[in-house]
Amino acid sequence: MYSGVQALPPRHIHVIGVPLDLGQSRRGVDMGPSAVRVAGLEAHLEALGHVVTDGGNIGVAIAETKKPGHQNAKYLKEIRETCIKAADLVVKTLEEGSTPVILGGDHSVAAGSVSGVAEFYRRKQQKIGLLWIDAHSDINTPETSPSGNVHGMPLAALLGLGPKELANIYDFSPKVAPDNVVLIGVRDIDATEKENIKRAGITEVYTMRDIDERGMRAVMEEALRAAGRGTAGYHVSL
Repeated sequence: MYSGVQALPPRHIHVIGVPLDLGQSRRGVDMGPSAVRVAGLEAHLEALGHVVTDGGNIGVAIAETKKPGHQNAKYLKEIRETCIKAADLVVKTLEEGSTPVILGGDHSVAAGSVSGVAEFYRRKQQKIGLLWIDAHSDINTPETSPSGNVHGMPLAALLGLGPKELANIYDFSPKVAPDNVVLIGVRDIDATEKENIKRAGITEVYTMRDIDERGMRAVMEEALRAAGRGTAGYHVSL
């Protein structure tokens, strides 16, 4: 029966759980990896013809056992440690010829997952694109963040705006060129984030209104062109 979905070549997929919840103040997102697994991720991927292995979860510090540190970037030290672990696992997975699928966790994990993909391709003298599918742009810095929650900063780190502890993973920055970064589905952007988007040089921004008015297909076709322009491929973070 025709399903309307074009068949994709089978991949070897390696699932990595990162139950990181230190980037924001509302607890519970550390259960994300378990929830996605219980919902049948592996079975659904296998039904599409992929071969799946599950590497379990990366160990993450528990908030109650740590001090938040600076109020403008809480738990930054612990988040950096988790992101480095995630990045290293992503590099290893790609070196083995598998496709990493990261289950978070709050969005600060993207500072690690994207860094890993970018580092793998940097070693091949290639660059990557980035599709950032989120209601928020996550491009605050410690200086502009109204909350000090690091889950609002990963894109700023990946583009080299800071915080430097996340921006300098693998000692290079930015991880992605701004003209290969696409924001999709944004609807809640701080005034300071708008300035950071301009400062970073991102030009491809699609709001929920754009999707409503133009349709997801038109938006995604343009987004994929931008993310794929001169790149080895693109990382999807949502």
